[in-house]
Amino acid sequence: MRFAIRLRPENEPFKVPFNHQHYLQGLIYRRIQRVNPDLSLRLHSPKIPKLFTFSLFMAEKRDFEKGGPYFLGYRRGFFYFSTAVPEIAKAFISDLLQRPEVELWGERFVVEEVKALAEPERLSGRKFVTLSPIAVTTKRLQFGKPRSYDLSPREPEFYELIKENLREKYVLIYGSKPPEEFEMKVLNAKPKRFEVKPGIFQVAWHLVFKAYGDEDLLRAGYLAGFGEKNSMGFGMVKVDGKDAKMKRRWKGGERDRGRKKV
Repeated sequence: MRFAIRLRPENEPFKVPFNHQHYLQGLIYRRIQRVNPDLSLRLHSPKIPKLFTFSLFMAEKRDFEKGGPYFLGYRRGFFYFSTAVPEIAKAFISDLLQRPEVELWGERFVVEEVKALAEPERLSGRKFVTLSPIAVTTKRLQFGKPRSYDLSPREPEFYELIKENLREKYVLIYGSKPPEEFEMKVLNAKPKRFEVKPGIFQVAWHLVFKAYGDEDLLRAGYLAGFGEKNSMGFGMVKVDGKDAKMKRRWKGGERDRGRKKV
């Protein structure tokens, strides 16, 4: 289940700090806790995928101030939310609709629209674009001690850990043995460094990629996020719209040619 959430600002322009995921994460957890405290408590269990993710916060129009740690937004702000667990969606979305006033990083908004989005029928072979960058970390020895290391798409372990993470989500979602079929081909990659907590940084990757494999395994990533730290605002993707339109045109052309042959 995924949703587009559009917010009307109290003031315009409004500021959006570049490091803002923890504000959105806080909003999501607070709203879930109000409606379903038991669910909120379960979501705080460590080292278990939370099975939800969200995009970066965007604006219908934006501008930048040179050297500022934020951008200026105009008209409306919006972000996307996705989860593989209906219980999570129900708690978060219902509270947004009941209490539409939202405060983020000192800016006030009113939730103007919450729109449920249709899911693609097929995912394997499609082109994906990140709505929030994909984070993959491991441990590497540094000065004799294991340290957190942010992997890049240039390293094979990046793909191995994405697959391992998808298989873990698959077990939680479907309750059965996960399939092995998964391949990921990166077409474009751009790193971005975020401060996820005071003094704690994460290098993650905005990607355009194609993914192939088991449909349910890919859907686990589509709904709950690719990579790790999804509940902190990493790993949300969309199916590329241009790619989808191209596929529809191609299929239509095939049908037209078929009719001419008859």
